Amino acid sequence: MLAAVLAGCASQGGIPPAPATAGNQDYSYIIGSGDNLNILVWRNPELSMSVPVRPDGKISAPLIDEMVAQGKNSVEIARDIEKQLSKYIRDPVVTVIVTSFVGPFSEQIRVVGEAAKPQFLPFKQKMTLLDVMIAVGGLTDFAAGNSATILRSSEGNKQYSVRLKDLIKRGDVSANVEMRPGDILIIPQSFF
Repeated sequence: MLAAVLAGCASQGGIPPAPATAGNQDYSYIIGSGDNLNILVWRNPELSMSVPVRPDGKISAPLIDEMVAQGKNSVEIARDIEKQLSKYIRDPVVTVIVTSFVGPFSEQIRVVGEAAKPQFLPFKQKMTLLDVMIAVGGLTDFAAGNSATILRSSEGNKQYSVRLKDLIKRGDVSANVEMRPGDILIIPQSFF
């Protein structure tokens, strides 16, 4: 009987626990505004440079007035640059390397509520709840860590319960779960 009561308390009023794995094995990083791109044009060092992705999601470079970069991966951007440079250079070969990562807003992990430093974080493949909590500096003294939830936008804003207090304060690694792009971690305040 006591086990049934404890199991009912753990699920937080009908919110299921978060699955341990997120299952996004084929993830490809998507460029967002604020990222920095290193553009390398083979045999044309004067056209190679590092450029920021502007807030409007576009980049500018020599012989390229404006080009949309946000929402694409580095290979797609390289092919787009090759297409534009082919007007001026015979058979351009371009490589694009992302050197600083912010990612598009839709893929950022957001942490709100009673985290020591609530913020957004760029998503990284295989990122876990523990990684997120280390990045935000843990919980405040007023956090209800075991009442926290993950709002998963990739599943139509489905909500999952997570046990932050067990993970951080008790070292219970079974409470560690994988994050997905666009997850929002909500940490409520404790009332006692």
